[in-house]
Amino acid sequence: MTTKTAPKTQLTQEGYDEIVRELKELEEVKLPEVVKRVETARGYGDLSENAEYHSAKEDQELTETRISELQAILQNAVIVSSSNKTATIGIGCTVTVSIKRGKAVKKQTFIIVGEFEADPNAGKISSASPIGIALTGKKKGDSVKVETPAGVVEYTIVDVK
Repeated sequence: MTTKTAPKTQLTQEGYDEIVRELKELEEVKLPEVVKRVETARGYGDLSENAEYHSAKEDQELTETRISELQAILQNAVIVSSSNKTATIGIGCTVTVSIKRGKAVKKQTFIIVGEFEADPNAGKISSASPIGIALTGKKKGDSVKVETPAGVVEYTIVDVK
């Protein structure tokens, strides 16, 4: 009989540390606050029409669900080193690309991260995103084309750190 193991979640050290921080905050601060709100609201009487109680219970369920999600991520986490002697793009690499859309060309720098760390506004692109998939395994000087909702975009790799 074979047992199925959950797939490993690749994270940078920074991403792992951020998840640990969030989990600690939820377990040590938010959950106790929410439990206290539930207990306080329970004292207000009839639970069937007690909006504060129902709101607090919903917050408790959401918090407990998030705690479970984070625990599962950490349990299956593999920290990927950002040391990159081969200059091949992978998780943890800082990549500078030249982006060509039609005749317009611009440069952009971002970090390839695990899917749970992605934050495009902070310049963190998921390795599981279309751009991340296209760039993974490539080297400085390579070009890739990525299908986006706005059409095909060409990325030329200018630098990999």
